Amino acid sequence: MLLEQIQQTNDIKKIEPRDYPLLAEEIRQFLIEKISVTGGHLGSNLGAVELTMALHLALNLPEDKIVWDVGHQSYTHKLLTGRRDGFDTLRKYGGMSGFPKRKESDCDCFDTGHSSTSISAGLGLVRARDIQGGTNTVVSVIGDGALTGGMAYEALNNAARMETNYIIILNDNNMSISENVGGVSKYLSNIRTSNKYLDVKDNIYDAVRKTKYGDGVVTGVRRVKNSLKQLVIPGMWFEDLGITYLGPVDGHDVNGLVRVIREAKRRKNCVLIHILTQKGKGYGPAEKHPARFHGAEPFDVATGVPLKKKTKANYTDVFSTVMVKLAARHEDVVAITAAMPDGTGLKRFRNLYPERFFDVGIAEEHAVTFAAGLAVGGLHPVVAIYSSFLQRAYDQILHDVCLQNLPVIFAIDRAGLVGSDGETHQGIFDLSFLSSIPNMHLMAPKNKWELSDMMKFAYDFKGPIAIRYPRGTAYDGLQEMRTPIEMGKSEMIYEESGIALMAAGSMVCTAVNVYNSLKAQGRSCTLVNARFIKPIDEDMVRRLARNHELLVTLEENVASGGFGEKVRELVDREKLGIQVLTVTIPDEYVEHGNVDILKKEIGIDEESVLKKISAALS
Repeated sequence: MLLEQIQQTNDIKKIEPRDYPLLAEEIRQFLIEKISVTGGHLGSNLGAVELTMALHLALNLPEDKIVWDVGHQSYTHKLLTGRRDGFDTLRKYGGMSGFPKRKESDCDCFDTGHSSTSISAGLGLVRARDIQGGTNTVVSVIGDGALTGGMAYEALNNAARMETNYIIILNDNNMSISENVGGVSKYLSNIRTSNKYLDVKDNIYDAVRKTKYGDGVVTGVRRVKNSLKQLVIPGMWFEDLGITYLGPVDGHDVNGLVRVIREAKRRKNCVLIHILTQKGKGYGPAEKHPARFHGAEPFDVATGVPLKKKTKANYTDVFSTVMVKLAARHEDVVAITAAMPDGTGLKRFRNLYPERFFDVGIAEEHAVTFAAGLAVGGLHPVVAIYSSFLQRAYDQILHDVCLQNLPVIFAIDRAGLVGSDGETHQGIFDLSFLSSIPNMHLMAPKNKWELSDMMKFAYDFKGPIAIRYPRGTAYDGLQEMRTPIEMGKSEMIYEESGIALMAAGSMVCTAVNVYNSLKAQGRSCTLVNARFIKPIDEDMVRRLARNHELLVTLEENVASGGFGEKVRELVDREKLGIQVLTVTIPDEYVEHGNVDILKKEIGIDEESVLKKISAALS
């Protein structure tokens, strides 16, 4: 096998060019086999095999730098940098990350995980290189989807002014920027990137500049040239911005890619290479259903069918059903998502109410302010975004929604620990950053029925309100407990004395198990479903302080700014005289791994909570 010859960085350069197609095929088979066992991002990686090979052939790593936008397409890069053995533990606790990690390899120059950041990061690396007198090449790889994020355009605007080499590769797997216009485009692209053309053009411009009217002549020639190119060359928007555009290029032709990358390295300005690829290439099920294999669970290689059968509804399914019902009852309900109609459960809503559904692309900031505009216009928008991605829109939530006290509902999916995607995707900060905003109201459901009730309550509330719920199977316990929701009021589940457990959202399930264990030990215990993180139920805290010696708060959020901190502040401020134990995620980033393992490691699982309670009482 050719793949076995690649043991460390730059070993690919020992492979004969005639064997590149065979190596690409071996890489694809390796990825399919490994990801079918561990799960992971398959479609994007299958589409980027030849591109990654070409980058490793044309560049000299780790001196040269590759910044991967999002980073979920970096599996081949990891293979070619000697991390083949790591794929057996891909995305597992203590194993190899599914994203670039600087601590993993010196060939990973920038940690990524969120979209539209690679051009900004690459630009920073370029400027740092130039200031320090370096000569290495910096390449940012960005997808057509990531170009829907405004941050990418801010960086492009900045990069266009540079007079130093910087390469941006636009990996277009959806033909979403421009279509290949055929032979004329290819012919002009080849001419414009040939060594002779570049040498002649640079020499002519340099000579003309030295004449009396040199700058004016050069400007005039460029204006005429650009007018002609506008007629026949795609990507002129980039050219008009000041960025040299090369392409479209076949993204599955290794030799062609190597040639254009090497030619782009000769430029003394920002160059964008537009390549066309096929997501899921080489694996039939992924080619046919690219969305399904974006982030795949373990699957059967022969059929592509997930190995784990879904038996119970998850919170996203519940939200999906409630949204359809709300829309049927209320014509002012509209739904917004940032490129995640399937992931957030809005696919059914889109199919039934297409005129009331808006997918704004990977643009969370725009999604929130757009929702504010819809609200001012008389509609009732629901913004469905993953917790870790909502962080990007903090200013828009504060300034455009809450400052105006607008009726926008935030449905925050993947709140709390999400597992295998790791630090960049854990939704463990939303309770803190949202509860810091005036006029924001924040809820967390204990089970699937309460999520439904909270969505209905949120519609009737007519102000900024957020509901955060976790990834995975919806808790179906405590079905009999369905006290009507009141603003800022918690729900008493079991009331005794001694120890009081006050749990928020997903931690109610853990609290039930802790309650049962304490009862089995003969301890008197109370269990409260917090429901609201902002405002907290101050009356309930005062009530618990009267006949309990220990108040335990439980939340799947970092300690700083969280639910427990608010309860402790109230107890201290009013001198309520009850000991407070806050069970939280530590104020640190949580790596990838199975959620149950992570909970145990950070001390918020049932066993850890019982130990903490025992220590507090002793």
